[in-house]
Amino acid sequence: MDAAGRGYDAARSQEKWARFWQEHETFAALDDGSRERRYVLDMFAYPSGDLHMGHAEAFAIGDVVARYWRLKGFDVLHPVGWDSFGLPAENAAIRHGTHPAEWTYANIDTQAASFRRYGISFDWSHRLHTSDEEYYRWTQWLFLQFFAKGLAYRKDSWANWCPNDQTVLANEQVKEGRCERCGAIVTKRQLNQWYFKITDYAQRLLDDMAQIEGNWPDRVLNMQRNWIGRSEGAYVDFVIDGREEPVRVFTTRPDTLFGATFMVVAPDAQLADEIVSDEQRPAFEEYLEQVKKQTEIERQSTEHVKTGVDLGVQATNPVNGEKIPVWAADYVLSEYGTGAIMAVPAHDQRDLDFARTYGLPVVPVIDTGQEDPRESGVATVGDGAYENSGFLDGMTTKAEAISAMCRFLDERSIGEPTVTYRLRDWLLSRQRFWGCPIPIVHCPACGDVPVPEDQLPVRLPDLRGADLAPKGTSPLAGEEATAWREVPCPTCGGPAERDTDTMDTFVDSSWYFLRYCSPHYAEGPFDLDAVRRWMPVSQYVGGVEHATMHLLYSRFFTKVLHDLGLVDFDEPFTRLMNQGQVINQGKAMSKSLGNGVDLGKQIDEFGVDAVRTTVIFAGPPEDDIDWADVSPGASLKFLQRAWRVAHDVDSPVDADVASGDVALRRTTHRAIAEVSELLESGRFNVIVARAMELVNATRKAIDTGCGAQDPAVREAVTFTAQVMSLFAPYVAEDMWELLGLEPSVANSTWPTADPALLVAQEVTMVVQVSGKVRAKIQVDPHIGEEEARAAALADPNVQRFLDGKQIVKVIAKLPRMISIVAR
Repeated sequence: MDAAGRGYDAARSQEKWARFWQEHETFAALDDGSRERRYVLDMFAYPSGDLHMGHAEAFAIGDVVARYWRLKGFDVLHPVGWDSFGLPAENAAIRHGTHPAEWTYANIDTQAASFRRYGISFDWSHRLHTSDEEYYRWTQWLFLQFFAKGLAYRKDSWANWCPNDQTVLANEQVKEGRCERCGAIVTKRQLNQWYFKITDYAQRLLDDMAQIEGNWPDRVLNMQRNWIGRSEGAYVDFVIDGREEPVRVFTTRPDTLFGATFMVVAPDAQLADEIVSDEQRPAFEEYLEQVKKQTEIERQSTEHVKTGVDLGVQATNPVNGEKIPVWAADYVLSEYGTGAIMAVPAHDQRDLDFARTYGLPVVPVIDTGQEDPRESGVATVGDGAYENSGFLDGMTTKAEAISAMCRFLDERSIGEPTVTYRLRDWLLSRQRFWGCPIPIVHCPACGDVPVPEDQLPVRLPDLRGADLAPKGTSPLAGEEATAWREVPCPTCGGPAERDTDTMDTFVDSSWYFLRYCSPHYAEGPFDLDAVRRWMPVSQYVGGVEHATMHLLYSRFFTKVLHDLGLVDFDEPFTRLMNQGQVINQGKAMSKSLGNGVDLGKQIDEFGVDAVRTTVIFAGPPEDDIDWADVSPGASLKFLQRAWRVAHDVDSPVDADVASGDVALRRTTHRAIAEVSELLESGRFNVIVARAMELVNATRKAIDTGCGAQDPAVREAVTFTAQVMSLFAPYVAEDMWELLGLEPSVANSTWPTADPALLVAQEVTMVVQVSGKVRAKIQVDPHIGEEEARAAALADPNVQRFLDGKQIVKVIAKLPRMISIVAR
């Protein structure tokens, strides 16, 4: 029982120790050079309501790492903040009829209180919100550095458009043809947009993966490689009738150029509008309207029936001079190169399907031994002898043919070998209010003019009471914002207007980890010395869903800042750990499905530690947790057992542990060694199992063995409290206090296992007679051959199988086996 005459009381414990940690700033980073530094970072939360079960898992995982490294003697920075600009907060505010700032900061207050209750070991002095002026001032400053370097630009283009959120989306924010925020089917819209030139860094983003290989999950690196999509091939220049400038087409198979029998242009590419003949323009424009109604995922589907329209012009195949028709077709996307491809229907199934539909010619140029595609309707792939290919005829290897064709193109200046990437520049404009204003003024005389640095931040206007509902253009372009929008040009002083779009929230989160090192620094986006002390991040924890958005963008930002001389590293996160999802009954939690689990109610019923123990114990961090399959009630019973073991310890604090029960001490030190290894390898669920085993072993020792007065019991409970402080910090503090130790357990030192206590006292030696196991004997691990032979021969069962036989040979593989050959 505790001092108040009660057993373990989760609510009382939470209130007591949360207050203690806050008053004593237990988890504040020292940053004084007295210890090696480690930086633990959790992907920060959106303030879209209170914490939910996904937060419960993600932040508990990061906290295991932070608390463990602290016990290991490192100076740990574990900051907290909110990604507080963006669509989720703005849409929720609109639904509730309130201003986004009011909604956002009210939710931040709610989540901050829940984080404190949940016992995460944050350093609250390193707190930030991306919607604070002191933060977004520097987001704007960084944008201007990108602009000055030519990495921020704007252009007219077809963009992904979410009809529900009424804003454009980057390619990375479209999932299977739908908005990744709201699920609406994405359409296309032509707008003038701002872009970051991430394509300039495509190869570095690939090459620098070597720095993080082995420390990041393979699937994340593979997702980024696939998204960047490096392709080796050649540019080929096709002359189109009536167009002075050739159209440059990229192909990965220049060796098949003799088989190019038509060209295909994306109907929504600017090129199609430029080259279509007057006679075909009405048909083309009608077709374009049809294509706009399709999603990209529909257009790219292998099941989709490909359609097109003849543009009424011809191109010249540059290798044989033949005229080939030019079509617009929905299976080619405008984002792909120039929006045009050469079609080789004999050896590409999409081209063949289109050719058969519209009666276009098919010319095989590689004899692969397969059936003629003109007869089978199946494009032939693979190697073979080149035919119908001029100077390539007779060649039999693809590499040889590609090399010869590239030389031919280069020598005649009609193409060249090249490398291209699937990656497209990052579209960052958003037609919404609640975001970081783009610090550009548009002047009729001077063009795009940066806002002077001494005028930053460009603050959002209040617009309190205005209708902020999405209308297709930013609320900042409306009448309510006229006074904010109309400003003198910083260069010439003439009338000009501010840019009315705001930045994608992923811009805010692409550098926040740097700001955390000095969140209130006023002389720049971050204190360079502080960044040098803490960065790169030692351990990053977050969801795999950010592999091709936040993680890729953050890597890009870091490389740009490196090139600007602002940081001296080019990869921001040394190690990455992904957590799974918390689901229920086999499905994602959803109000519509009625399978949601309320985190607050779970905590009220079982306590914080029981919830945290449950999410850590449920499986490896990267696995999904089905709440229907776990039991916070069982976790609570374990916590109560652990608390009672600590309560029963009856030896003095300064007892000589060396005099304690050797068997229990061996159990404890094996646990120390194993748990340390498990923590380093990220197998956090197994450390909970080991803590449970140690509690059970200690209880058995108290009840039937050495007793509560034995110093070995105190040693076992002391380590148990340290282990449990990683995932059940409140009960661990109670246990530490019951042991008579000075709080906090977070200030203790992780023990080192005694090698002498890790050596097994006995091992099992298997005895074989003529190849069959006849006995298993417990022996000293250092047993000699003569002693082992004598022990084996003394075993009654071995004697029974040797009765009447002659021993021919004895083979000893000590201490694990001795084999007797007899006949």
